[in-house]
Amino acid sequence: MSRRSSSGLIGVWAEAQRQQQQAYVIQQREAERRQRAYEREVARSQREQQAAYRQHREAEARRRTERLDAEVAALQGLLAAGCRAPAFRMAALVRSEQLEPFNPGTLAHPVPMPRLEQFQQQSSGWTFGSNRRAQAEREAHARYTQAWQAAHAAEAQRQQHLAAYRQQYDRWAAEQLAGIRRHNNGLTELGGALRAGEAEAVVEYFSAALYASAAWPEGLPRQVSAAYDPGPGQLVLDWELPRYEVVPAAKSVRYMPSTDQDKETARPATQRRALYRDLLAQCVLLVVRELYAADEFGVLDSVVVNGFVDDHDPVTGREAQLVLATVSAARSAFEGLRLEQVSAVDCLVDGLRGQLSARPDQMAVVRPGRRPAEVGAVVSHGGHAGDGGDEPDLFEMDPIDFENLVAELFRAMGMEAVTTQRSGDGGVDVEALDPAPIRGGRIVVQVKRYRNTVPPTAVRDLYGTVQDKGANKGVLVTTASFGPGSYTFANGKPLELVPGTALVELLHQHGLRGRLGPAGGAAAGAPGRRAAGRAPGNAAAGTSDAAGAAAPDHNVLGMSWAGSVALDVCALVCQGGRVLSEDHLVFFNNPRTPDGSVRARADAAPDKAALEVSFDALPQPADRLVLVAAVDPEAAPHADLAGFTDARIRLLAADGTELGTLDVSDGRPGETALVLGSFRRRANGDWDFVAGGKGYRGGLADLLGDHGVEVA
Repeated sequence: MSRRSSSGLIGVWAEAQRQQQQAYVIQQREAERRQRAYEREVARSQREQQAAYRQHREAEARRRTERLDAEVAALQGLLAAGCRAPAFRMAALVRSEQLEPFNPGTLAHPVPMPRLEQFQQQSSGWTFGSNRRAQAEREAHARYTQAWQAAHAAEAQRQQHLAAYRQQYDRWAAEQLAGIRRHNNGLTELGGALRAGEAEAVVEYFSAALYASAAWPEGLPRQVSAAYDPGPGQLVLDWELPRYEVVPAAKSVRYMPSTDQDKETARPATQRRALYRDLLAQCVLLVVRELYAADEFGVLDSVVVNGFVDDHDPVTGREAQLVLATVSAARSAFEGLRLEQVSAVDCLVDGLRGQLSARPDQMAVVRPGRRPAEVGAVVSHGGHAGDGGDEPDLFEMDPIDFENLVAELFRAMGMEAVTTQRSGDGGVDVEALDPAPIRGGRIVVQVKRYRNTVPPTAVRDLYGTVQDKGANKGVLVTTASFGPGSYTFANGKPLELVPGTALVELLHQHGLRGRLGPAGGAAAGAPGRRAAGRAPGNAAAGTSDAAGAAAPDHNVLGMSWAGSVALDVCALVCQGGRVLSEDHLVFFNNPRTPDGSVRARADAAPDKAALEVSFDALPQPADRLVLVAAVDPEAAPHADLAGFTDARIRLLAADGTELGTLDVSDGRPGETALVLGSFRRRANGDWDFVAGGKGYRGGLADLLGDHGVEVA
């Protein structure tokens, strides 16, 4: 009995072991099945990724090919597109007399005056007894009176600031209108001179027509030298042609999966040469078309165009203008042409009997026609910054050359700088990187080659670009000037405005060349103004005579503040944190430094104190000009700086033009002296303003002791 029971248990155990082994085998097979399914899914995903990657690379190669085709199509259609562009007219040069309107901002809103009812409501509630009610009414009236006096004082100050700002705007507007009217009157005189066939007027007008033409893509050069022969009514000019590299060397791009690389298919040399010859012919014909289309005064009977490229003469090895195409086109012969339909090469060579290089890719020259120097006085426009001879006129420089010059300036100042592409640049012409720690970083630069004042909208757009690009700073460089609205907007923001006059100074300082207007003449356009917060540090150093007359190149620092506290405003000429000497402390007992570079002067509303500073004349060791304010202990022995609020420094030019406003820290209770801020000399010679704020309870004596002056 027991034996059978033992045998039964063994059977049960064996069956359990068998079932367990079967379950394990099933689980193992299921795991293997899942692993195979996972591996198949991974392989499928990898194949899909590889296919997607290949499709992406193939699509990018197709896009590159399409861009190459588009570039070639644009070159082939240059003449036809140019013929659709509007003709240049004298009216395009007329400047509008509509100026930036007066916009005082918050100054336009009167200070709201308190009402007695507001203070009586604050005192409402349950009061018992006539004495309590009378006391509450007196307290409410006292608070109302105090608030009314403060609001009345603030309103008076607002009206004073508004009147000063209006006066400044009126001066600026009068200057702008006078300049615009001089320009427009000059155009009227130019029209009369054109009708009279005066050679200089003819050359200036038609050079402007070519330079301002909408028919030329931005990437093509616009350098012209011209002269006019009034006898036969013939305009003779040399016009710069694009170089051979303008035709893409690649014909197509194909993705090679085996090497994971793009392969460019070279454009056949014969095709590229034919495209280039056709482009040169189109350029010459388009120049002639633009000239005759702009001739609203009927002064041209014939035109001679010599198309050239700047390169090394293969015979002499020297740089020269190599003429690759030339034509002499009479008006009667040209007006019968339908340029949109012609073959440019056939029209130039056969139709107009012009000459075109058979191998322009190898700089095979042709015999030029009549040259401007053979006619008379030559006027040139659009020269490159690197050309020999006189300094280039920034107003007439090719836009791309001007951007390159600005980028070169930033590189000369120790930064990395590159120009951006012509499309998709997001409003940025030059991108720069300042490697200096703390103050350095990414800089976005916009370039405006204007003659008129740059509108504040351009400054606001630059600020938006700085924020959008995440840049540390934005710089707006122009050949013109900025109005007060631009400086007001830029103040306190990471923006720097560089007007034309400051740009020329920077170019010369860093060994580059450029001028505004004709050589030897007055610079065209309105006088430049420096950016708010920046004192001039690159002009010729001013001097002062023995009689203490003001240096010819100086700025005025006008200081104002709210409150009636009596203050002494002082200036310390320092090296580091220490005054150069006691004579370099300008205050009520020492109104000027020994060299006259800093001096006190009478203030004018709205300022309560003023200093005159010739930054370039400051002693060479000096690297800081510290401005301080201290309570006058004789006029107010118990006062402190608690009432020193709404303080600012106005930076003015020698003629009183306001260049910018610098906000400074408010005073604090218990303090009787305060560092308003300091101008600090940078490595390039400029002076930047750094706000202060450190206060002293021991008055001017403690402040001076902190700067190395022992006060007995």
